[in-house]
Amino acid sequence: MNKKDRIIDPLPESFATEEAAGAFWDTHSTTDYLEYLEPVNDVIKIKEHIFQVQVAEDVYERLTQRAKQRHESVPQIVDQILRTGLAKP
Repeated sequence: MNKKDRIIDPLPESFATEEAAGAFWDTHSTTDYLEYLEPVNDVIKIKEHIFQVQVAEDVYERLTQRAKQRHESVPQIVDQILRTGLAKP
């Protein structure tokens, strides 16, 4: 099908939740809605970076168990463990 022949869903006026907006944009391209975009002069300053680290499955399972016990997320538990471990000389 030719790009010009595609049917583009109308852009909703609003979304009930952030999840609904995310679901819409997961399946739609902003390039199909260029007429709705407006230039802005905002500057985005990235204050922190988040990194992904691979761990073995058994380690992840133990992290998950600990997170459930403490009612925290796995990233919180990993952060605590790494900070504690790295603080030691």
